[in-house]
Amino acid sequence: MSDINSTNARTLGRCFCIITGASKGFGWVLAHQVSHYLKPGSVLLLVARTGTLLQELKEELQSFTEDQNLVVHCITADLSTQDGVNETVRVARQESLKEIDHVLLINNAASLGDISRFASFTNLDQVNSYLSFNVSSALALTAGILQVFPPRAGLRWSVVNCSSVFAVQAMPSWVLYCTAKSARVMMFRVLAEEEPNVKVLSYSPGPMDTEMQEDILRLTGISYHLLPCKESAAKLMKVLLENKFASGSHIDFFEV
Repeated sequence: MSDINSTNARTLGRCFCIITGASKGFGWVLAHQVSHYLKPGSVLLLVARTGTLLQELKEELQSFTEDQNLVVHCITADLSTQDGVNETVRVARQESLKEIDHVLLINNAASLGDISRFASFTNLDQVNSYLSFNVSSALALTAGILQVFPPRAGLRWSVVNCSSVFAVQAMPSWVLYCTAKSARVMMFRVLAEEEPNVKVLSYSPGPMDTEMQEDILRLTGISYHLLPCKESAAKLMKVLLENKFASGSHIDFFEV
């Protein structure tokens, strides 16, 4: 009970928050969780490929955040494309003149990819397409938002990379997924080394009850003991609100 009370006593400040992959699953739950800890005047950018689901999420959030004067933008964009990244950065730049004290970027968008043996991946376009969405887009988007909000003393800057145990653990037939998750961890560690005013966290949320897990079961026959997305999101919020993690660290759900 004391942990819950101490978490509720904290906020994310007057925050400019971007969540990618926000239309369903973990991203959808994160949007709900984050909204409870935003001070009045905050801005929430929800990014995903499916605009109708984003609009439904926006309406849900606005139904209980009226007193917070929360600005919510839905950005329908394919982040595997330059246009998708550019559109997200453009909307962020439009809102950049608002007075804020915290920028929070949650890189959640990702895909499972083809689960096949290593020797099957001879098609360079297939590999590049997967890496473009799962690695390159997170780099380009984060870089663009860093340019919109240059890190400086006095501005809290947080980047979350939604990671996986497979960023540090190899799994046969998961070469695309493991490679992308591992690359993202190192990519954001470089950011942590470069920018002392940016707190960088790679968070492995554990096996959650999402569509991706349904795909894994269908493709591999492997089933896991699944966690509610809400439980994992709550642990991520606890880590962010306490803000005691070392920048560049990789933290697993089961370690919190």
